Amino acid sequence: MKNATLRQLKTFEIVARRLSFSRAAEELNLSQPAVSTHIRLLEEHAGVSLFEQLGKKIFLTLAGQEMLRYSSAIIEQFREAEEAMERMKGIAGGRLNVGVISTGGYFFPRLLAEFTQRNAGIQLELTVENRDELLRQLSENRIDLAVIVAAPDEPMIVTTAFAPHPFVIVASPSHPLAGKQRIPTAELASERFIVRERGSDTWHSMDEVFAGDLGRTQAPMEIRNTETIKQAIIAGMGISFLSAHTINLEVQAGLLTILDVVDFPILRQWGVAHHVDKRLAPVALAFKHFLIEEGAAHIAKLTGVGGTGCINTTV
Repeated sequence: MKNATLRQLKTFEIVARRLSFSRAAEELNLSQPAVSTHIRLLEEHAGVSLFEQLGKKIFLTLAGQEMLRYSSAIIEQFREAEEAMERMKGIAGGRLNVGVISTGGYFFPRLLAEFTQRNAGIQLELTVENRDELLRQLSENRIDLAVIVAAPDEPMIVTTAFAPHPFVIVASPSHPLAGKQRIPTAELASERFIVRERGSDTWHSMDEVFAGDLGRTQAPMEIRNTETIKQAIIAGMGISFLSAHTINLEVQAGLLTILDVVDFPILRQWGVAHHVDKRLAPVALAFKHFLIEEGAAHIAKLTGVGGTGCINTTV
């Protein structure tokens, strides 16, 4: 094993976690043959097979399971050493590894741009995933910070709110409920909802609001992509529960309308989260403080939506 490399161990760890050479190749941004070569060389160094294939599926051998235990420990030690060195550097030259839910993609890159313009030399790594995946990556120490909606019910995750996040009911302007005032939520029960997938922050927020009663007469259609949901609503396929931060352009263009539903908008909070045991590097601490101190104002300016959920057409 003395000739094995850290790159081979990292590749093995990802293949072992994914149990797929192709998905590991996508995560590593490598070709599948390159991934196979790393695994073959590591097996040669180890002198044993680390994977076995049954049909189209691969599995860890007993040796592979043991290798995974040691490789994960080695990778973690290198990560801790790297983080210790990053803390020595301060903000300039530091690495910021942050994740955000897909809803944040409508403004978050510009928040990052503002922060990096003030702090030159930052190495930036950005992950866009749904809520459940980001929480998993925080627990696995694969990202430093995650921007999500509301605090998860997990004692090992620390979340600090930094900006209001309104949710609204959206429909096509031609929908029968468009323009109607003070719509009771019970009247929505017969509507066809087009919603984000389970595991997303939007789904969690919607499920809390409707307490599991959504779509009592029609099963909701789940779509992973907010842009596709908006196009489906524009086409008259149904209505949706969406973040007000994602619909500004379509409402201003007259393609979507916000329904006047009783008790809406529903206000939640954007939060910046990290693992309770995570020792944040100076650059991560600085970005967290930036979000807490300035995030709300920047989001309102970038999206045209304040804490009330009303879209400001002058922005």
